[in-house]
Amino acid sequence: MRCTTGGADMMPKNVLYYGKEEPLPEQKMLRAGPLTVVYEEGDLRYVRYGDQEILRRIYVAVRDRNWGTVLPRLSNVQIESNSSSFRIQYDVENKQGEIDFFWKGTIEGDTQGTITFTMEGIARSTFMRNRIGFCILHPIKECAGKPCVVEKVDGSQEHGVFPLYISPHQPFMNMRAIKHEVVPGLWAEVRFEGDIFEMEDQRNWTDASYKTYCTPLALPFPVEVRAGTRIVQSVTLKLEGKAAGISGQLQTDGITFQVGDRGVGDLPAIGLGMASHGGRLTTRELQRLKMLRLSHLRADLWFSRGNWEAELARAIGEAGALGVGLELALILSDAAEEELKALAAALGAAARSMRPQVNRWLIFHEREKSTGAQWITLARQHLTQCVPSAQFVSGTNHFFAELNRDRPPVALLDGITYSINPQVHAFDNASLVENLAAQASTVESARQFSAGLPILVSPVTLRMRLNPNATAPEPEPAPGELPSRVDVRQMSLFGAGWTLGSLKYLAESGVHSVTFYETTGWLGIMEREEGSPLPDVFRSLPGAVFPMYHVFADVGEFAGGQVVPSTSSAILRVDGLTMRKGDRTRVMLANMTDQEQRVRVVGLGRHVQVRSLDETNAEQAMQSPEAFRAQASEVLPTHAGSCDLVLMPYAVVTIDSV
Repeated sequence: MRCTTGGADMMPKNVLYYGKEEPLPEQKMLRAGPLTVVYEEGDLRYVRYGDQEILRRIYVAVRDRNWGTVLPRLSNVQIESNSSSFRIQYDVENKQGEIDFFWKGTIEGDTQGTITFTMEGIARSTFMRNRIGFCILHPIKECAGKPCVVEKVDGSQEHGVFPLYISPHQPFMNMRAIKHEVVPGLWAEVRFEGDIFEMEDQRNWTDASYKTYCTPLALPFPVEVRAGTRIVQSVTLKLEGKAAGISGQLQTDGITFQVGDRGVGDLPAIGLGMASHGGRLTTRELQRLKMLRLSHLRADLWFSRGNWEAELARAIGEAGALGVGLELALILSDAAEEELKALAAALGAAARSMRPQVNRWLIFHEREKSTGAQWITLARQHLTQCVPSAQFVSGTNHFFAELNRDRPPVALLDGITYSINPQVHAFDNASLVENLAAQASTVESARQFSAGLPILVSPVTLRMRLNPNATAPEPEPAPGELPSRVDVRQMSLFGAGWTLGSLKYLAESGVHSVTFYETTGWLGIMEREEGSPLPDVFRSLPGAVFPMYHVFADVGEFAGGQVVPSTSSAILRVDGLTMRKGDRTRVMLANMTDQEQRVRVVGLGRHVQVRSLDETNAEQAMQSPEAFRAQASEVLPTHAGSCDLVLMPYAVVTIDSV
C-alpha cells in the first residue's frame, strides 16, 4: 500500500521513518514509589529516581549457539497500575529453528521502590543454547568510574568500581547482588536468583551499558537444553537509605542544544566502502558521490576467495573516477607471503596504466580476531616500496572487544583500526540510539593503548558484517528474507539521524578517519538504478539516494574544518554535530524519535539559515538530491544567539550561522 504523507504513490510514513510499516512497540510509563520505569514488550527500561537513571534495561535473553538472539513473541499481557505501584504478567514464546522455549513473566513494583522481575520457563524442544536468562544493564553516564559493592555467591563482599575505560574482560564475577549510590545517601541494590551472574563491559561492542548476565562464560558453551527442562530466575531492585534533599520528581524542561565556543580538533577523514554487490558505479552515481567530498574508498581483498584481482581492478577504477584514495583491507591467509607478492605485482602492473593512490593498508588475517605482528611485518616487507606513502594500519576487522582483549603491536603500525556496528545485542530503534555514545568510549579507551597513533574506525555499519564468535555456519536467509547484514533502516530517515549521531561521537572523540557503509545498494548510501533485489521487504526507490546521503553531503561541505563540541540535554531524543570552517559554523540536529521535539539551540550567530530533511520533502530529496540541495534555506533571526525549533519526527535539520 502507498499512502499517507501527501501526493500520489508515496512511500508509507513508517517506511520513510524507519524502513517498515509495523508501528514501534508501545511504551508505558509506570511508578514504583519514588521510581519511574518504562515497560516495553516484556522489558523494563529507564528505571529512574528523578532524572537519575539507575538501570537502563532489564530483560530476558535467549541466545542460540552462534550468539544469535531468538526474538520473543508475547501474549496474554495484563497490566495493573496506579500512581505508585504496578503488576504485569504475560506469556512469551522464543521460537526459531530447533529452539522452542516458553516462559511466564511477572513484574511487580511497590510503593517503597522495590521492583521484582520473575521468569518461569520450560523448554518445549531439545536444543543448543549459549544463554537463557536475565540481562541487567547499568548505564554508563551515571556509573562509569563510580564505586559499587558486589555480593559474591559465597556471601563475601567486594568493593569495586565500574570501569572508566572499557574493561577487556569481566570486571565482576560470581555475583549474587550489586549496589551503587544513586544520589548522596540513596543506594540501589540489584539481586539475582536462579543462576550465577557476572558483568561485562558492553562498550566493547558499542552498547552504552555494563551488562550483568548469566551463565558465566568460563563454563562450556553451547549447552544442550533437554525438552522439559525448567528454568526459573528472578531479579529484584530495592532502594537503601534516603536521598539527601534530592527530589525523585522527573524534570520536564524542554530540550536545549548548546553549541560550544571553539573547535577542538579536525573533522575526521570520511570514506565509504566499495559496494559488495559487485556492480560498477554508473555515471550518475559517480557524480553524486563526488558531491560528498570523500577522502577514500575502502575495498576488501579476501585472498583465499580467489577473486581479489577483479576486486582490486574495480577499486582502482572507482577510486580514480572519484578522485579519492584507496583504503585497501588485506584479509590474508597462511599463504600471506605469496599473496602479498602477487598483490605487489598486480599493483605494479596497474601503475603502468593508472597509478593507484593507496592511502593505507589495513592488515588482517582471516583466522585471527586481532592481527598478529608477523602479518604486519610481512606486509611492510612486500608493500613498502610498492606505494611508499601508504600507511600500515591494523588491529581487528571485528569488534572493539577483539582489539581490547588482544592489543595491537603499535611499534609496527602507523595507526590502529576496528569496526563498529550497534546491533550485537539489541536491535530496536531505542537501543541503537542509546548505543551511539559508546562509540566515543571506544576511541577514548583505544587511546590508552595506541601509543599516540591515529585511530581509524573502519567500517561503521548498521548490522554485523562478520561473526567472529559463531560456533556453526550462519544459516542462509529463507526465500524473501533479507541477508543478515542488511537493515531496512539503511534507506530511512532514522538511518540518516543515526549516521549523524555516529559522526558526532566519533568526531568529538578525535578519531582520525571513519569509513561508513558502502557506496550503493542496500548496504550503501544510495539505491542502485535497478532498485532493490527484494522490493517488497527493502522498499527503497530505484536510482534514489538514501536520506543519509544528505548527512554526508552536509558534512562534506566542511571537510578540512573543525569539530566543535556540543551538548544536548536529552540525547536519546535529539542530538547533533557542530562544525566550523573559516567564519562558517554549521549545526546539524537529528530527531531520533517518532514524535515532534521542541529544541532551543544556544550559541548561534545573529541570523541562521535552516533546512529540514523530513517527511514533507524526503522523497524529493531522495529522488532529486541535486534539486533539493540547490533550494534556498529559510533565514531566521536569533534572540541573543538562541533559536527555537520544532523538529518533525526523525527530521535532520541543518542550521548555518550567517
